Amino acid sequence: MGNLEGWVQAGDARVWRMRSVLPSTSASCYASIHTGVPPQVHGVLSNETLFRVEQPDIFSEVARAGGKTGAVTHSFWSIFFQRAPFDMVRDIEYDEPEGPIHHGRFHTMAGYNHQNQMTPSDLDLFATLTILTERFSIDYGVLHTCTLDSMGHRYGHDCSQMDVACFTIDAQLATFLPRWRKNGYEVIVTADHGQTNRGHHGGHDEEMQDFAFYWFGGGDGPPADTLLDQLQVAPTVLSRIGVPVPASMKAKPLLL
Repeated sequence: MGNLEGWVQAGDARVWRMRSVLPSTSASCYASIHTGVPPQVHGVLSNETLFRVEQPDIFSEVARAGGKTGAVTHSFWSIFFQRAPFDMVRDIEYDEPEGPIHHGRFHTMAGYNHQNQMTPSDLDLFATLTILTERFSIDYGVLHTCTLDSMGHRYGHDCSQMDVACFTIDAQLATFLPRWRKNGYEVIVTADHGQTNRGHHGGHDEEMQDFAFYWFGGGDGPPADTLLDQLQVAPTVLSRIGVPVPASMKAKPLLL
């Protein structure tokens, strides 16, 4: 990730190591990132347990405070934070004044398997999020891509295919990140979990749980060698936007 690391070296960003919740499974992590509670509380314990979560989340609290939200993500996020079940015709794209996700653009990856990746182009996703920021002036937006996760499952990590995948997404992100910053947004670049060289995650090993957390914005953060907790993401985002943090989010914001 030469562009991201270059911005860190230039002083425009900071980076830490962050550890995911357990299980370090995608859906479980998605729900925890936005609610700030572990899977054992919100109940999303696998990629097969999909329902509208009950706990307050980033979208609901920003909307409650009068802000506007947007999501360019896998359909799981719409299920967890908008409504369930996911109806492709109704929910693949929506603009709903009542929220909590006001502007949603979703993909399902239907047909995904080891031989058939079925992930949208990350460049298209970056452009779509940029549309939401500039067309609707959203206060909070999230972009979620499964490309590197899918490539890791297929090839593992210690291979030329992952080298190219990381290089490519880093370059595509670099096309848009300065534009988001110029438009006044603080930006997080991170992941939901780690992955082994055999293409596995879900368990307790550091390589399954740990990943980078890049921050572009203000605030005083912890020392660079601090291991961050994934449950800190939601209260951190809300505190940076100026939205009250609900009592259910017990982790301390990492940026003050």
